[in-house]
Amino acid sequence: MTANRDALLHAIHNWNAGDLDAYLDLYDDSIQLHGYSEKPMSKDEVRVFYRGLWDALSNVKLEVHQVLEDGDRVAVQATMTATHTGELNGVAATGNAVAQPVMTILRFNDNAKVVERWSVADMMPVLIQIGAIPG
Repeated sequence: MTANRDALLHAIHNWNAGDLDAYLDLYDDSIQLHGYSEKPMSKDEVRVFYRGLWDALSNVKLEVHQVLEDGDRVAVQATMTATHTGELNGVAATGNAVAQPVMTILRFNDNAKVVERWSVADMMPVLIQIGAIPG
């Protein structure tokens, strides 16, 4: 394994343990995260985004299905699972289990920190699972 892959897997371990600060150690302070908003998100914006997600969902876990590496980039296919226990997108807690497919590409610097990330997270299944839109 490479240092980048090790850093990613360690971060996912921290995510699954519920330690957001330790998870965010994966990111360099200059991180630009594409895909969750119109403009790339900074590290502080990413923290706020994930904190809001964790306020709406409990027992949030990432299950990694595939990791591919090419130079300074690592691509991941995963599924995020959780329970809807707080308001999410204007929908009050339902107690429903949710599962969201995720694909992301991370670009690392020489210190095994992510400086850029591109993500595709399909929210449609989650919105259906919490009853925000009909299935």
